[in-house]
Amino acid sequence: MPSLATAGAARLRHWLRAHPTAADTLLAAVVFASVLLGTLLGPHTARHPPGPCFVLLSVAACGCLAVRRKNPRAVLAATSALTLIATVAGRDGPPRTQIATAVAVALYTVAARTERTTAWRIVVVTVVGLTGTVMLIGPPPWSSQENLGLLAWTGMAGAAGDAVRSRRAFIAAIEERAVRAELTREEEARRRVAEERLRIARELHDVVAHHIALVNVQAGVASHVMDSRPDQAKQALAHVRQASRSALEELRATVGLLRQYGDPAAPTEPAPGLGVLDQLVDGFARVGLQVEVAAASTVPGGAGSTASVAGAAAVIGPLPGAVDLTAYRVLQEALTNVHKHAGPGARAEVALLREEHSLSLTILDNGGGLTPDPPGTPGGGHGLIGMRERAAALGGTCEAAPREHGAPGFRVRATLPLQGRA
Repeated sequence: MPSLATAGAARLRHWLRAHPTAADTLLAAVVFASVLLGTLLGPHTARHPPGPCFVLLSVAACGCLAVRRKNPRAVLAATSALTLIATVAGRDGPPRTQIATAVAVALYTVAARTERTTAWRIVVVTVVGLTGTVMLIGPPPWSSQENLGLLAWTGMAGAAGDAVRSRRAFIAAIEERAVRAELTREEEARRRVAEERLRIARELHDVVAHHIALVNVQAGVASHVMDSRPDQAKQALAHVRQASRSALEELRATVGLLRQYGDPAAPTEPAPGLGVLDQLVDGFARVGLQVEVAAASTVPGGAGSTASVAGAAAVIGPLPGAVDLTAYRVLQEALTNVHKHAGPGARAEVALLREEHSLSLTILDNGGGLTPDPPGTPGGGHGLIGMRERAAALGGTCEAAPREHGAPGFRVRATLPLQGRA
């Protein structure tokens, strides 16, 4: 039974919300019934029963409430005027302020549907004006219980309307903030997904471009000398196997970033850095690219300088993980570009400078500079963009341009702060 009653009340409430005019008409009938019942149960009814004029004025005042939502201020003015007329008409009898119930409902509607400052002005004017007028022209004495009740009920109606309006505004503000927060979370999620996709794309490009370039060169050498010099062909194929194995390992580590919770454990091998710079240089040396490495440090207490690739990591010293990986990837991409574009017999010079707050990398080659990719080559140009994006992600810079003073070749220069932005 309680559940049936609750369901019935919910359906009735839903129907009333869907039909506001019918709801207001029902409210007007309830208010008229309360006015009439209050008048009949009054202490002076036996000697002075309500006349037809009072009943008609009550019907008119309560009937105005049927359109209270469409014209709340007009309904308030009409109910106030009818209340004053009923007061003047019944001046010779007992006070009959029950009709002011319609004024209280209209005042509540105005306060609930009007901007706060304007609503309070209307409430004050209505309460003071209506009560004062009834006290002056109504049945004596002016301080009767009915007049004081009129002041209290109209004032409480205005306060209740203001409270409802404030609550609606508060709920609307909360809903708006919730919607805005949800949109912000969705935008932040999309931004993070885009950044992660871009980061993984850079990693894949660096790994694939470097190792596939080495595999391509060694495979070409093996094909060229397969018949005339089989020993050299076997050595080239061994280099192909080693380069492909390195590519697979780095691809596995990169794809491990996409694993979700519950997947098999991702590889735990640390990301490459300047500590394996000698392996990177050795890989290019096997394909015929001569790379000279010089490292220096201006940090007090540092290791000074060296012109050997084996001692470069010791001179540079430990670096933050993100800076170490970015420096390695910039060097890897720059040397790969030298190998692909600088022409046969090219030589590269790598200079590393560790300062107190930054790491500088300069890569020079003696070739003809970066040449444009052949027409129809897909994905051209992503290497330079990737280097700039990696440096910018740490708050640094990366520049790629022909060498100065007309010297042949190309120059890549990157500056990475050691305390990059988050």
